[in-house]
Amino acid sequence: MSKKFLTSLLLTALLAGCASGVKLDDVPVEDKSATSSGVSAQGIGNNANGAQTGVAGVVVEKSASGTGPVGVAHVVFFDYDSFVVRAEARPVIESHARFLQTNKQRKANLEGHTDERGGREYNLALGQKRAEAVRQALSLLGVPESQLEAVSYGKEKPAAQGSAESDLAKNRRVEIRY
Repeated sequence: MSKKFLTSLLLTALLAGCASGVKLDDVPVEDKSATSSGVSAQGIGNNANGAQTGVAGVVVEKSASGTGPVGVAHVVFFDYDSFVVRAEARPVIESHARFLQTNKQRKANLEGHTDERGGREYNLALGQKRAEAVRQALSLLGVPESQLEAVSYGKEKPAAQGSAESDLAKNRRVEIRY
């Protein structure tokens, strides 16, 4: 329990500052390489737009990118001011890990994005931390680092225009592109 508390305290301190010099190797993801995912398909459903929704309301959209695993989401959304990979996104990440392990010649670009709130430098750092969190989750599932590239666009490429919470939520994401 104290380890979880210290991790939470560390994350709070990291996100409280606006400096971009945060170590990106300290991204909190669980090592799932030696255990089963522990996430069942129960609690995952579809909303009216066809996007998958998780138990806690985290949405994972499906993309018609034409590449990558068929029928699997290519966008993972994050909570406000957070770069923690949510449990609801793990099945998506696991599907991409299986795809990349099967297709060793393929490479994935992990594009981190943020909503419009916060300064440019802070948002670039947060977008990078989100992309790195997904990269580390894929790596822990056995995907070689050579197949992954994490980049940040910060708030520069919004998926939705507007300042309503629903618009802002669509912009807090990592897009997995092949």
